[in-house]
Amino acid sequence: MELDIAHVPQEAATGPLPGDSRVDALIEAAYAHAATHHEGTVADYIPALATADPAQFGLSLVDVHGGTHEAGDAAALFSIQSISKAFVYALLCDAVGHEAALATVGVNNTGLAFNSVVAIELNGGHPRNPMVNAGALATTALIPAASPERRWLTIQHGLSRFAGRALELDDAVYASEMAANQRNAAIAQLLESYGRIRVDPAGVVDVYTRQCSLLVSAHDLAVMGATLADGGVNPVTGERVVSAEVARDTLAVMSASGMYENSGEWLFEIGLPGKSGVAGGIVCVAPGKGGIATFSPPLDAAGNSVRGQIATAYLSRALGLNLFASSSHFAQKE
Repeated sequence: MELDIAHVPQEAATGPLPGDSRVDALIEAAYAHAATHHEGTVADYIPALATADPAQFGLSLVDVHGGTHEAGDAAALFSIQSISKAFVYALLCDAVGHEAALATVGVNNTGLAFNSVVAIELNGGHPRNPMVNAGALATTALIPAASPERRWLTIQHGLSRFAGRALELDDAVYASEMAANQRNAAIAQLLESYGRIRVDPAGVVDVYTRQCSLLVSAHDLAVMGATLADGGVNPVTGERVVSAEVARDTLAVMSASGMYENSGEWLFEIGLPGKSGVAGGIVCVAPGKGGIATFSPPLDAAGNSVRGQIATAYLSRALGLNLFASSSHFAQKE
């Protein structure tokens, strides 16, 4: 999609974020600019999401020192949806280690839709990466637990530690998704047939649907992103949630596949690890600097929030966050 940021000067910075007043001003500018866009449609394939207010728009940046910079509906609650995939993957890597997670789930982009069955068959039952539904189901199934209920509680507690507060389930969204979850149920059974899921696939789908139905705000997601940006330490609570190595691995996978088949375009335009959700959330991470999160329900054809992409692109450019942007040290000496 056209991000409408050509007028924003491209900064290149490898140091910390600028002062709070500068960040606040740019947050307001990014919010005001993105708010003028009214493209996109609210997701309706999950009935409970179809009632979302398309006018809602929140923007939050939480830095690695716990500083918060926000505009709009940053406290509005919505279901985390697919954004949960990144953080459950981090919990898995922390529990079983780098090699075990890589062997079962993989890290490569499929180049196909997030709920593709073809991608599983083409790769001999390997789900390829944890950001597509097949990989996410395999990831959830691998979380060590004695029962589906214990697995759910482990995930809920882990994601709450990322957010720095207890996250609650949206019962209406959970029920709505479970009523229309036949494709995920089929994917889970297919993975079981290939030996990628070794526990009850129906229980896996139930837990996965619950994790996607947790309520978060843009502020919560920014804190979660800032935790990955700060090497696995929540900058608000001071708690180490995952190791620095796990944070690194998670950001690498988000970079490769976090925006599904549009991940390459996202990196090309914005240059940050990111993950979107069908309820309208986006989180992205500037390592060593902070997390940026947005909430705006209208989505583009790929299922990514229109305003969220524009606001994030604006901030990446204006704050010098793009991981691939640099300026010549010779020019600085002139």
